[in-house]
Amino acid sequence: MEQAIAEEMERLARMPVPQLRARYREVYGEEASSGHRQHLVRRIGWRLQVLAQGDLTERAQQRAREIARDADLKTQVPRGWPLDVGTVKSTGRRDRRLPVTGSVLRRRYRERTVEVKVLAEGFEYAGQRYDSLSAVARAITGTRWNGLLFFGLTKRRKAKSHAAG
Repeated sequence: MEQAIAEEMERLARMPVPQLRARYREVYGEEASSGHRQHLVRRIGWRLQVLAQGDLTERAQQRAREIARDADLKTQVPRGWPLDVGTVKSTGRRDRRLPVTGSVLRRRYRERTVEVKVLAEGFEYAGQRYDSLSAVARAITGTRWNGLLFFGLTKRRKAKSHAAG
């Protein structure tokens, strides 16, 4: 069975995107929302493996749901929050997705609330200064994260529609 899946993965890797989208439709029963080759190959491969060997255990599915629920976040500055922006001059353009200096980002992560203060230049977490939100997210999780995504300041980009026209 593993050999058959491996051979199918090799075939998928050589298919053009329109054929991958058609194969996706066959195994999932719906249109693919992505036209990204590697994503389609991986999703189809995953589905084929699930169909052949079974899905995640109930315990693993429960853990995935817990992680998904762990995305609580507060990004709004409380009314009347004292802003002390000081006289620090900006060295470049500020990302519009970031809240104003002095804001506190809050996020639930693994049974605790994480708080990060937005500074004029960087961020403060647990008494330490970081240059980027990604560095803060890495310090919190121990893994690489897009900091804006981790703190809910941006969404994952949707794949562009490849509708025939």
